Amino acid sequence: MGKYIALRLLQSLFVLFGLSLLIFFIARVMPGDPARVALGSLATHEQVQNLREEMHLDEPFPVQYYFWLRSLLRGDLGRSLYTRRPVTTDLKAYIPATLELILISFLMSLVIGQVTGVLAGYFRNSWFDSLSRLISYIGVATPAFAVAIFLLLFFTYILNLAPTVGRLSLAAAPPPRITGFFILDSVIAGKLGTALEGLKHILLPAASLAVANIAQEGRIAHTVYGIPRWSILFKYLLRPSLIPTVSVMGLAFAYQLSNAFLVELVFMWPGFSRYAVTVMLNKDLNAIVAVVLVIGVAFSLVNVIVDIVVSFLDPRVRLQRTGG
Repeated sequence: MGKYIALRLLQSLFVLFGLSLLIFFIARVMPGDPARVALGSLATHEQVQNLREEMHLDEPFPVQYYFWLRSLLRGDLGRSLYTRRPVTTDLKAYIPATLELILISFLMSLVIGQVTGVLAGYFRNSWFDSLSRLISYIGVATPAFAVAIFLLLFFTYILNLAPTVGRLSLAAAPPPRITGFFILDSVIAGKLGTALEGLKHILLPAASLAVANIAQEGRIAHTVYGIPRWSILFKYLLRPSLIPTVSVMGLAFAYQLSNAFLVELVFMWPGFSRYAVTVMLNKDLNAIVAVVLVIGVAFSLVNVIVDIVVSFLDPRVRLQRTGG
């Protein structure tokens, strides 16, 4: 198993290297002058030229990539032309917000989807099975941003049961930064009121992201769990039936890191996905490359983790990979 994990990590490094070359090239050939975009139309020619020299934009592509890769190996992703801050500072600020959102959404999907699938499989062809199937189809077909708008209107403006936007209300002070997750940091700091406030704010955007995954997991679990006895259901088929669930949820977890933009926009969530689209629209070269690399790293790590989990759930996979 150790050799397999090392091999997969090595393969991921080659994938990330190729990805960095591709996105670096695409970002450089995009129309428009990044230096002019960053400085604005009022900047002088000399100011634009100085910035171009600072970013090595007048150098050949291999030279530009060499300077960027050298800085990357030192932990320097460059300076964002949009926020005027180091890209690493931006990533540290925005990634935890999106990860916290995705983790809550992931837990919702896993718990609700599995329970719904188990019940639908046990009561096969009943009204509950038909209702869950209908809701699943609607959930898969409905975009996350449409769900977000509906939940925001219904629970916030009609029922007035949930806060509107942001990670916390304006009156609440953010907790001391430890992990970047407001709920966890609040609990660690002993500020349970702030933790509860953060939980209220995150429920609706997390639910918006979770709807499609709940629908998928519900149907997968329904297909696997359609057997007559509760004892057989949970004792003998739980682990092998989790294999497709783990695979789908793993890829969905990484996918949401880049696909949560519209949900973050609806709820004014200061997250990574919203930041990613913003820097792309502003042709922020350093930030664009960093964003794509982060997403590539997320997919690579999730694939490795999913393979490891599946190998523990199904011993046959372990035997095949170890040559047994």
